[in-house]
Formats: sequence, C-alpha cells, structure tokens
Amino acid sequence: MRKATKKGIMLRQVNNSPKLQRNEVEKNRRMHMKDLYVKLAVLIPTPPSKSSHMLLEHAATHIKNLQVRLDMLNQKKLQLESRSNHISTGSSSRSPVVLVREFGSTLEVFLMCGLNKNFFLHEVISVLEEEAALVVTVNQSTGGERIIYTIYSQAVSPRIGIETSRVHERLKELIS
Repeated sequence: MRKATKKGIMLRQVNNSPKLQRNEVEKNRRMHMKDLYVKLAVLIPTPPSKSSHMLLEHAATHIKNLQVRLDMLNQKKLQLESRSNHISTGSSSRSPVVLVREFGSTLEVFLMCGLNKNFFLHEVISVLEEEAALVVTVNQSTGGERIIYTIYSQAVSPRIGIETSRVHERLKELIS
C-alpha cells in the first residue's frame, strides 16, 4: 500500500493482518459468550430481562436457592435415615410412624411400619379422600423389616385446601 508524505511518495507495506486477527478473535469471543448466555437463559426459570447483567444476577440467585434447597433436603434425608435406623434397630412390632406435610394445595403423607402392619393402604387412601384430598401418587418401598409409603395428594378444591392436622390425627388413629 502506498502512503503519501510531504517529501514524496514512499512505498510502505502496512500490515493489517494482526488487527484483522484481533477483530476476528473478538468477534468469535462475543459470539461464544452470546451462545453461553442463551444456554444459561434456557437452564434457569424465567429470566427477568434480556440484559446479560440481569441474567447473570438471576442465575446466581437461582443457584444459591438451589444450594439452600439441596442442603435442606440433605438434612431431611439424614433425619429420615436416622429415624429409619432407629426404628429398624428396634423390634419390628414398634408402632408405625406418620408424617403429614403440606405444600400449598399438595399434601405429602409418609408412613413407615413393620412388615406385620396392622392397617390397609386402601383405608389410608379413604381417609385422605374423606378429607377432600385427591391421591396423585403412592410409592412403596420395603427395606429390612419395614415398609415405607409415601403418598402425594392434592386438595380437591385448592381454594378450600386440606386440614393437615385433622388428616394427621385420623391417620394416627387408623394405624395405632
């Protein structure tokens, strides 16, 4: 390329290739970052805005919430394991355990009993239905000398809900 100067015309080769390479590298970096932002936006629930700064803040908050939930679930797991170990080390004739928890319009019933249980599962489901709960799923697992039932149900009318304490009392009476 020719470059004009005051003293005349001088032939000078200007090397634009490093600048072009830097531009291309930067363009590729920006495209890669954009792809990563899109992937991140898909992984987190409902990003608040399209700005990358807000997306990163929302993702960080979501990860912190997941970590708190994971810690809470690990503590619950340890509590349940310690309870099941305590029950399994005792005699199989121990009284059954009933836990009832409410999550909005969803009810979780956790029953743990010996293999020689003194109640029928259909009776438990009948109690839930009488209390206006629609049984969604029932899980059963057997370990050692105990049977564990986990029953998930939803309120027939979410507006009215389910009276958790009443369900708990009726189930305790049923299995005792």
